[in-house]
This record gives sequence, structure tokens and C-alpha cells, in this order.
Amino acid sequence: MDFLDYNRRTWDGLVERGDEWTIPVGPEVIAAARRGDWQIVLTPRRPVPRAWFPPLVGARTLCLAGSGGQQAPVLAAAGAIVTVFDNSPRQLDQDRLVAEREQLTIALVQGDMRDLRVFGDASFDLIVHPCSNCFVPDVRAVWNEAYRVLVPSGTLLSGFINPAVFLFDDEATEESGLVVRHRLPYSDINSLTDQEKQKLMDAGEPFLFSHSIEDLIGGQADAGFLITGLYEDEWPGKPLSRFMPVFIATCARKPGP
Repeated sequence: MDFLDYNRRTWDGLVERGDEWTIPVGPEVIAAARRGDWQIVLTPRRPVPRAWFPPLVGARTLCLAGSGGQQAPVLAAAGAIVTVFDNSPRQLDQDRLVAEREQLTIALVQGDMRDLRVFGDASFDLIVHPCSNCFVPDVRAVWNEAYRVLVPSGTLLSGFINPAVFLFDDEATEESGLVVRHRLPYSDINSLTDQEKQKLMDAGEPFLFSHSIEDLIGGQADAGFLITGLYEDEWPGKPLSRFMPVFIATCARKPGP
């Protein structure tokens, strides 16, 4: 199965269903961002520290696999020169909707987050990569391409799922408790039975892939980045969140002058 095409169609469907990560920000959020009062998330709840951002005015910014009308319009309203790159046309439409409504300039490009050949070397000052690399099996390709398209001294802000989440049966509830079921690395394609995969597809849910900490954090270092910040976040409703944070966000810099 072509997972990339499947996930594209699935995210288009999630826009139709009003998933929380497809709902564009309102005019009041953009107005506040224009006044300098703004924040964005890479993970479900915890805002990214403002100290992680370079000066935004005029910063060439890539929202990598980060469409949906949420981060990109806020950054554009705060003064950044924003490009959004995403697999889902309908998610890109959500950014287009806000840009047209608020008279913002945002470039929209459809594609695979692992392949940024459409952009030249050193094209961006800042990359904002919300939690989306769980939709591709090879995260190191994402880090390598991000490094290439960033300028020296550029910043990569990323969010991702702690791989421990994927050990457990996703059908578990707080009442039933946690059941260790899967061997890591996990993928919906290889780890589920045919019946379970069909159930997931019938529900219109995208295929997920886990990545090791070595690939998620060590992979950034191996690509050439210096990790300068890290925090964790919760996932409300997930049983594991009762015991540990299940999201991680990192700030990484490309060495330079």
C-alpha cells in the first residue's frame, strides 16, 4: 500500500470531519499576533518558549508538515515570511483560507516531508515542524533535508511522540489499564492484523509509525544539528499520560557564524 497517498487522503478527510488539528485560528488570534502577542504549539498543549525563536520579522520560515491554518498564519502575522509544506491539499487549504481572510502572504507547497528538493540549500532561517513525523517511517530523512534547507545558524523546532506510547494496546482505556502489546519500532502497516488495519481504514485514521529516541534526537545530531532545548508534554485522554509525559519537543540549531 502507498502509505503516503493513503495518509494524504485520510488527512483530507479529517479536515472534512473537523479534527482539532485542522481547525484554523480565528481573527482574534491573528490580531493579537500582529500586536506581538502570539504563541504556537509543537505538541498538544504546551506553548513553545519564545526564547527558542529567532527574531521573526523577515525570518524565512518553513512550516514543515505543519498545515491546518494554525501555526503558519500566526507566524506570518507576527512578521515572518512563511512557506507551508504539507502532504494534504485540504490541510493546505486551511492555511489559504486564513491567509485570504486576514490578507496574509503565505506560500503553499504540497509534498512529502522527507523530500524538500523543491527548495534550494540554505533557503530558510527557521523550520517549525509540529508533531507529524509519526506519519512517515524514516525520520532521519526529515532531519537531513531540514539541515540542508536551513541557513547556517538556522533553527529547527520539532515535536514528536515518545516511542513508549507505541508499546501499548491502543484500545486500552483508563479503566482497563495499560497492556504491553507491540514490539518497537511500531508501524500500523506491519504491527496490526489485517482486520485491525481495515478497522483503522474504515475509521478514516492515518497510518502511524514510531521512531526510536536514537533516531528522533540522535538523528538530529547526526544530521549536524546542535540540540539546545527540550521539553515534554501531555496527551490528555491517553492512559500512559497518567504516568509520564508522552510528547517531546526540541530546539536545534545548525552550526554557523
